[in-house]
Amino acid sequence: MNFRDIVTRSRSYRRFDASFRMEDAELVSLVELACYVPSSRNLQPLKYIAVSKREECDAVFGCLSWAGYLDDWDGPPEHERPAAYLVMLRDLEISSGAACDCGIAAQTILLGATALGLGGCLVASVERDRLRTVLNIPARYVIEFVLALGRPVEPVVIEQMQEEGDVRYYRDSHGIHHVPKRTVGEVLLQFR
Repeated sequence: MNFRDIVTRSRSYRRFDASFRMEDAELVSLVELACYVPSSRNLQPLKYIAVSKREECDAVFGCLSWAGYLDDWDGPPEHERPAAYLVMLRDLEISSGAACDCGIAAQTILLGATALGLGGCLVASVERDRLRTVLNIPARYVIEFVLALGRPVEPVVIEQMQEEGDVRYYRDSHGIHHVPKRTVGEVLLQFR
């Protein structure tokens, strides 16, 4: 795959083949990618917890909310749940903030997953106190996001959004997930 293919195939997948299991080496390789990305002031405050055992995945799943625009969907059924999770943490003993670091690292991990023929979803709607208890996360770490990973089973289609169009993703009657995207003509501004 060339880079453009990796970018356009890297979608927010929310339905996975639950029979597929990720190897620990795959999770380590994805976290390693995040070790090489730029970091504000090069502080590198992000840490990760890899979760791949089925029982632990089930516990993490219970701390997450899925697809806010899909009002009638509470998340993937058991046979379509992620194979693994990477819980992204910020070490408060290193830095009190890491907004741009989180985005850079998360996108790099998701692009890496796509390059491996996998997919993922950055989940920001997290019951953080509950997850902290489930994974026994010390207070020095702030839970930033959870990256759900696995082998996607849902088709996701990018649609060019009309100017002033609706940004909400949706599923059609065939279960195909549609994601409207603004065109380059709309986002590339000309002020001169």
